[in-house]
Amino acid sequence: MNIHLSNTGKRFNREWIFRKLDYQFLQGKSYVITGTNGSGKSTLLQIIAGASLHSEGKIEYYTSTQNEIIAAENSYKQIAIAAPYLDLVEEMTANAFLTFHNHFKLFTVSFAEILQAVGLQNAADKQIRYFSSGMKQRLKLAQAFFSNTSVLLLDEPTTNLDEEGIEVYKNLWAQHTTNRLVIVSSNDKTEYENCEAVIRIGDYK
Repeated sequence: MNIHLSNTGKRFNREWIFRKLDYQFLQGKSYVITGTNGSGKSTLLQIIAGASLHSEGKIEYYTSTQNEIIAAENSYKQIAIAAPYLDLVEEMTANAFLTFHNHFKLFTVSFAEILQAVGLQNAADKQIRYFSSGMKQRLKLAQAFFSNTSVLLLDEPTTNLDEEGIEVYKNLWAQHTTNRLVIVSSNDKTEYENCEAVIRIGDYK
């Protein structure tokens, strides 16, 4: 799926977070949104995901092959996102969480393979409330990278990860981003070192 932004802007009350953003995000390419803290990086990512409404301009979703428009209300089927502010249902186990998520977006491999890939195979039946912050982040990354979607959105993806967790993230990127549209919101080069294009949110104030 390709995503086109035309004259897109967002404001809170009377303050514009960004304005006049024209950009085409293409499947098979990777992008990073950078900017100072509070500049609107996460806001833009949420707008691209359809989780937040923009204030002006438009966002359009297209198939990558035929360039046919996809209705905004159906775009979520092709979008997976991992972000620190997205809560997990802590009463669920890791397996229960993946089962729940699988009702909305299918995974590319089995639950066992997913948890093995992020080092959570021994916590499959453990309630998420007992996970460390790093384990929770690994689970968030797992559901995003292994979702069968053409778009992958990552907001500060190595939040709460130790060195081993960062290596897990790099391995996920290397193995599960081929032919996907990947957009990262980050100021940490470790998180976006493989991105091909940079969008500086400060250029659209």
